[in-house]
Amino acid sequence: MKRIGLLTSGTDAPGMNALIRSVVRTAESKKLEVIGISHGFKGIVEEQFRTLGRADTANIVGLGGTILKTSKYMPIEEEHVRKQAVEQLRKAGIEGLIATGGPWSLKYLHLMGKEHNYPVVGVGAIIDNDVYGTDYTIGYDSALNTAAEAIDKIRDTADSMGNVFIIEVMGSQAGYIAINVGIGCGAEYIAIPETITNIPDLHRRISTRNADKRYIIVIGEGDEVGGGFDLAKILKDSYNIDSTVSVLGAMQKGGKPSVADRILASRLGHAAVEAMIDGNTNSMVGIINGSVHHTPLPLTFERKKILPDYLVSLSDILA
Repeated sequence: MKRIGLLTSGTDAPGMNALIRSVVRTAESKKLEVIGISHGFKGIVEEQFRTLGRADTANIVGLGGTILKTSKYMPIEEEHVRKQAVEQLRKAGIEGLIATGGPWSLKYLHLMGKEHNYPVVGVGAIIDNDVYGTDYTIGYDSALNTAAEAIDKIRDTADSMGNVFIIEVMGSQAGYIAINVGIGCGAEYIAIPETITNIPDLHRRISTRNADKRYIIVIGEGDEVGGGFDLAKILKDSYNIDSTVSVLGAMQKGGKPSVADRILASRLGHAAVEAMIDGNTNSMVGIINGSVHHTPLPLTFERKKILPDYLVSLSDILA
């Protein structure tokens, strides 16, 4: 093997650039050429290829976003588009592909490899941390820190005003951000997709607080009642409780990656190149209990990553 491709897919996540740097420099040490592919799977079809070298990855380890750009290229869901993509890769002399993203990206990376006998290696990079086969995905720790900084500032205002504040964080399928940042920032109530939000109980908790005491609710965007504004409407319509809603949104994906994400991305970039060289393909590299693990790609999107029960119990005890 002499030439491999590298792309970032789906939404961006802090640490993707650290991964790019690690892949390029590890490959260079193994005498492999890395072809960067812009805008995710779309870049394969449109042949947006460029050689990446050490100079291209200088000073990007702490840079947010991705120098390769990214996209959620929906046509890749069609088999004939995946066939065209693999043909383009082979035409360019690219003998294997490393791609990073969330469950959607890993699914179609797997199908490209399986359907056309093409070597692929995946890396989980999504702030929601909802990829099976790794303790943490690239970008998750940075998103937690960003959300915590915002909630700490909101809490100062809430303390001064004594109001109910509802803060919506990202996590359409998993409550990792909500439960951990809620515990870490001392939220009084945390609503996540994995549990049923008991509205009467929430009303009781709010009503029994001191009248001038703030009440902070952190809600994951995938909660069954909806997002922050949906919950605020329920509280107003059902109990005449006023609240202030803050949706943190895309700010959680931006900014410099945390040191933890930089190290994680660097380890996984190195491991991805090693997996490609060793023939450990159609797999995802991740970190479990501190060690590198290889998980078959189908498991990364077919199996649900389970939120630990102790976090739910802890959030109730500490509220």
